[in-house]
Amino acid sequence: MATHMALMPRSLKNIASRAGVDEAEAEKILEAMAEKAVIFSKEKDGRKSYGLLPTIPGLFEFPLMRGAGTPELEGLGKLWDDYHREALGASFSGNPTPLVRVIPVEQSLEGLTRVHPHEEVARLIDAVDYIALAGCACRISIKACGHPTEMCLIFDGPARFLTARGFAREITRDEAHAVLTKAEEAGLVHTSNNSKDRPSIICNCCRCCCTILTCRTQLGLPHAFAESAYQASIDAQSCTGCGLCAEGRCPMEAITLSGASAEVDAGKCIGCGLCVSSCPEGAIALANRAEPREVLPTVQDLGMKVLTEKGRLERFLNQMK
Repeated sequence: MATHMALMPRSLKNIASRAGVDEAEAEKILEAMAEKAVIFSKEKDGRKSYGLLPTIPGLFEFPLMRGAGTPELEGLGKLWDDYHREALGASFSGNPTPLVRVIPVEQSLEGLTRVHPHEEVARLIDAVDYIALAGCACRISIKACGHPTEMCLIFDGPARFLTARGFAREITRDEAHAVLTKAEEAGLVHTSNNSKDRPSIICNCCRCCCTILTCRTQLGLPHAFAESAYQASIDAQSCTGCGLCAEGRCPMEAITLSGASAEVDAGKCIGCGLCVSSCPEGAIALANRAEPREVLPTVQDLGMKVLTEKGRLERFLNQMK
């Protein structure tokens, strides 16, 4: 049935016709797939349509967002991890344009006079119409840390689908802001699509489990994600060398202690701001990166550029027909 579908949702009638089965049989199969969140579904004016999911975010994360707990899902999580290490991580990484980017924690941006709206995570949430909260599929499947799992923010169409199917729950804007605060307190990194328009998802990632960060921390893939437009800077005169930033907060091990002060390796810093919000002396600040990575205007622009770089644009367009 999936071979007769596309990433753009097609009507039940269209899919049934392509597959050569009656609509009742097609609906039964498609609903079973949607109930497992391995395809996307929506209903408008009483008419149902169904579409394929991208691999990330989508086919990997969605089925696991309710939690594993069954032998099937436990096995699936292990298979996804194996696939990530063997091939998926490299394929997901940009060539060289990354699909996702780091967004600094809100507290770390307070001292900057010029901050673009697409760099402010709170404003990203305020721009969407519908918000849902789901479990982090990465931490649910890998189980390598004790960080909170219900931390994935999904928006608009995908959020409505996951809520309707029981894989997520609708939350208010205030609750979403509280999730961001909780993520910052837990030392998790905000990431989202590498575009300036509305976010499709905001992940709150750890370095040990999450697909996005482990591409860099474990697989050594430099284009796995775009750093934020900022990098950490330490005032050596104010720094007491307490080590909180180096030992407990920096997910990339970009901060080391040198004598009585900490130092930042600019090549490793991703500009997440977690060190800034944790410094008791206020000795760390974010500064504008000299040459920030490009942030595409829209998700569509991002997709077209990445597909072109990977030599897959023509195949993708043909599949959409």
